[in-house]
Amino acid sequence: MKMKNLLTVAAVSAGLAFGMTAQAKEEKHEEQTIKSSDVPAAVQQAAQTAAKGANVVRWEKEGANYEAVINKNGKEIGIEIDPSGKVLGKHSEAKEHTAEGPKY
Repeated sequence: MKMKNLLTVAAVSAGLAFGMTAQAKEEKHEEQTIKSSDVPAAVQQAAQTAAKGANVVRWEKEGANYEAVINKNGKEIGIEIDPSGKVLGKHSEAKEHTAEGPKY
């Protein structure tokens, strides 16, 4: 009986460890800061249109897509754009880069 319990505990522990590792990989952003000269013209044009007059403060590359980070009213907003210039979405950079986790 004890051997069976030991195997169950080991299997559950391994499952939890794997689950936590997979979750950590999902939350990690694979982004790198790049120069504006490395951003395709269609992406730059889409960012300027989406920024509605705000300045792009930096460019990031996330996989195949680009992110223009703009400063609008003192807040940094990320605009995700695919290589063809299609805007995929916007998000707050402050929320993306907080070191603290959710508060319960």
